[in-house]
Amino acid sequence: MIELFGIPNCDTMKKARRWLDEHGVEYRFHDYKKEGIDEKRLKAWVAKVGWEALLNRRGMMWRKLPRETRDRIDEQSALRIMLETPSIIKRPVLASGDRLMVGFSEERYKELLRRR
Repeated sequence: MIELFGIPNCDTMKKARRWLDEHGVEYRFHDYKKEGIDEKRLKAWVAKVGWEALLNRRGMMWRKLPRETRDRIDEQSALRIMLETPSIIKRPVLASGDRLMVGFSEERYKELLRRR
């Protein structure tokens, strides 16, 4: 089963969910606002794609962080921030078996369907 992680009101999430729905792809939506993210899963993601790929440095939550925190960010502090504020994780994160996709791309989603 495909799992899609994010927050419901994000425009990129809406695009990804619409694309999956239009292509008849079943998935489970994991809402960070309601369910958060557990440390074990987040660490597995970091091991797979790296913390820099997961941390959204373009969003409002990043801009809300103190300048000193942003300037000194490293893996440990990024993990802590993502656990405390999961909406700072780049969206969407799509997990399917051992595959993990960060962000939305129609081409990458099409590739995922071909491999299923």
